[in-house]
Amino acid sequence: MNDLKKWGYLAIGLLSVLLISFIGFLLIVFLGNYVIDEEKLVIHSSSEMVDLEGNFVSKLYNENHQIVSIDDIPEYTQQAIVSIEDERFYKHHGIDVQSIFRAIIHDLKAFSKVQGASTLTQQLAKNVFLTNDKTFMRKTKEVIIAINLERKYTKDQILEMYLNQVYFGHGVYGIGGASKYYFGKDIENLSLEESASLAALLKAPSHYDPVSQPERGLERRNLVLYKMLDNHYITEAEYRKTKAKPTELNITEQKFENGYATYIDMVIKEAKEKYDISYDELLNGGYKVVVPIHKKTQLTAYQYFKNGNYFPGTDENAEGAFVLINSKTGGVEAAIGGRNYYFQGLNRINVKRQPGSTIKPLLVYSPALETGNYNPYSLIPNEQSALGDYKPKNYNNEYSKNMTMYKAILESANVPAVWLLNDIGIEVAKNYLEKMNISIPDRGLSMALGGLKNGLTPLELVKAYSTFGHEGDALEPFVISAIYDHNNELIANAKIKEYKVFSSQTSWYMTKMLSGVVKEGTADKGVFEGDLAGKTGSTNIPGQTNGNKDAWFVGYTPDVIGTIWMGYDKTDAKHFLRNGSTYPTILFKKILREAGREPTTEFEKPKNIADLDSPIELEPISNLKSKVSFSPFGLFSVKLTWKVPTDERQQYHIYRVKDGKEKLIDTVTGVGEYRDAFVNVFNVSSYYVVPYNPQTKEEGERSKLVNPNIRNKE
Repeated sequence: MNDLKKWGYLAIGLLSVLLISFIGFLLIVFLGNYVIDEEKLVIHSSSEMVDLEGNFVSKLYNENHQIVSIDDIPEYTQQAIVSIEDERFYKHHGIDVQSIFRAIIHDLKAFSKVQGASTLTQQLAKNVFLTNDKTFMRKTKEVIIAINLERKYTKDQILEMYLNQVYFGHGVYGIGGASKYYFGKDIENLSLEESASLAALLKAPSHYDPVSQPERGLERRNLVLYKMLDNHYITEAEYRKTKAKPTELNITEQKFENGYATYIDMVIKEAKEKYDISYDELLNGGYKVVVPIHKKTQLTAYQYFKNGNYFPGTDENAEGAFVLINSKTGGVEAAIGGRNYYFQGLNRINVKRQPGSTIKPLLVYSPALETGNYNPYSLIPNEQSALGDYKPKNYNNEYSKNMTMYKAILESANVPAVWLLNDIGIEVAKNYLEKMNISIPDRGLSMALGGLKNGLTPLELVKAYSTFGHEGDALEPFVISAIYDHNNELIANAKIKEYKVFSSQTSWYMTKMLSGVVKEGTADKGVFEGDLAGKTGSTNIPGQTNGNKDAWFVGYTPDVIGTIWMGYDKTDAKHFLRNGSTYPTILFKKILREAGREPTTEFEKPKNIADLDSPIELEPISNLKSKVSFSPFGLFSVKLTWKVPTDERQQYHIYRVKDGKEKLIDTVTGVGEYRDAFVNVFNVSSYYVVPYNPQTKEEGERSKLVNPNIRNKE
């Protein structure tokens, strides 16, 4: 009784399918023409990158997508594909009704879906025109397109289109590229067993991969040979002889320069995110992608990153990242995501790390300047003290009562930075990062020293520092300037994106101070000709004093802005950097210098803002002398002399001491003498001189006290 019911359901199912199929066929015939976009059927060569001058840079993936003609594909190769994928290919008209019914019967018997019935033409329709979602509407469109493809094209044309776009694994699309990759030969030279091996891949390239799954691959290859025998494409003797042969691979790896690998991956990512062009479309679309790359800088950086001498780790596995953008546009001119970066690998340009002291100009000093309460020569406390439960200390354990903002940046002192962040307020400071579209969850004062929960990526850091090299505006980095389709028509064009963050005055002050860091501060190591501003940064390993987790240099010239990060992907007791930010500083300068990127122009001060003079270093007075002189009119005066200062901007406060009382009587600038007229020769006062810094409003160390004597007359 149960069997009778089962076959009854089967009969009803078959009748329903026949009715639906007939109605569907009528709809397909009349509506199918509205679905096909024939332009998508044209299989183009792989897309390529060119620079802004139109010079070729690279293909956009690891193997060229070689388009082959059906006339060049051996007959037994075609037969192998058809035998395993669609043995009734030459008999049906896009959909194989016989196979559909056979699959339905199998599925109904098993009460589950165990067999598929898609033809090669349907696969072509799905791959070219449709998504991979498994909806009824998608399947209906697939059938409609398949039937209309058969109406418009010959079997050879359909098979050629299919074989030129289907995926063979390992990033290889098309049978021409597959022949080159797996066997190192042109398609016309494939043998029977090699043809069967390629046909075996189509159902599931990774599952039947002859490289990683040789047993599965061989079993599937032999199934292809059996299907060829069953379809009378080969004889029994050919089947047995070929089945006995092993699969002999000759893997031909990617040919072009790996130095562009990071950049290519960034282009692929941006094409999808900004222009909705998928990876597969880039592989097959024949696009010309214009990129703002500077080839010499890119390849110079690539070569240096392979040299372990520039990465001072405990072993040879210390890592790094480098990114350089144009200071006018934000276009990425060079990008290295790792020392041995491979395609679709870990791009450390986008990995968050602790920024160390590189964050001080962004989170502390620039926001402080923006308040209007501070200038580069404002004095900031530099005495070690607790701020709540946080007690910062300077890396050299040296302290003083006060320190100018300029000097604090120059020496990368920690105490002034933390004090200043506390003074201006954490939320005020974070607001400036928000303006750059950089969000951090942290709320503690350790932020001032780069102690962030998640950190910043090298790309974020470069974007942030672009505010200093671009008059206070943050530039959004990009790797695609324009995209042209295979007809050379412009389909995408990048627009410069910038956000106002700091005033031009603040950015200029920071440029002047960060130039000082490179000339005489923590970033003075290495050789570089021309204007360069920058900041070093490093992070310590908890519980260790002889190494670092992260080391940074971020710098900019009038033309470019960039950073180098060094460290380990995972730092532990055995894997850390032996030196701090000296190495990234030296390497940054070396890359730019060797690539010919030393600037020929100077940093240009924006109009209508104040300039920043170089800091005045007070010179102590150690040789103060005094003499009494007599004038023809019977009047006496006292002349004080001391060594003329090197810096003519230095001032001196002149103090007179009389009857135990001190009085500031005058101020002189840039000279080494002073005359006090009309003195009482019978009650001559004492004097001392104090150097004075007009930038910081700070007095230096007072001189000795001198007592003029009438016997020491001029």
